[in-house]
Amino acid sequence: MTPTNRSWIPSTFNFVLLFVVWLLLTNSFTIGNILLATFLAWGIPFLISGLQSETSRVKKPLKAAQYLFILLWDIIISNVVVARQVLGNTHHLQPGFLAIPLDLTDPLPITLLASTISLTPGTVSTEVSVDLKTLYVHALNVDDEQILIASIKQRYESRLKEIFGC
Repeated sequence: MTPTNRSWIPSTFNFVLLFVVWLLLTNSFTIGNILLATFLAWGIPFLISGLQSETSRVKKPLKAAQYLFILLWDIIISNVVVARQVLGNTHHLQPGFLAIPLDLTDPLPITLLASTISLTPGTVSTEVSVDLKTLYVHALNVDDEQILIASIKQRYESRLKEIFGC
């Protein structure tokens, strides 16, 4: 976005988010602080609009919220599973690397998928291929490589495709 086509009015979401966050951080609801929150909520998006690049946009925000809850649930469950694996007999663990073929094409959803995998205990994303068609993942325990790949694609990638409409 060039400086000549920047909008003087920020998106409603950004404005409200920054306004509320400022008031909550300062914990002051005086007229001066509300005016300052208004100025910052308008000024910050305006000032950084020239730095933003065109990226994928969330097409289904409710699905994104659902995705966050699924991710939080999976993090909790994975913590229990990994704790059992590590505290139990570690001789049964079969660590391994997976090459997950990607249906996603945009960098932001791919980054979110890689981050999701890394946030879930027991797996970590290691690399994305240069052509953005393969995500390499290390898993603490790989019983069946194809089942784990299918699980990641179904549980996370398909949802990200729906969220971003790609």
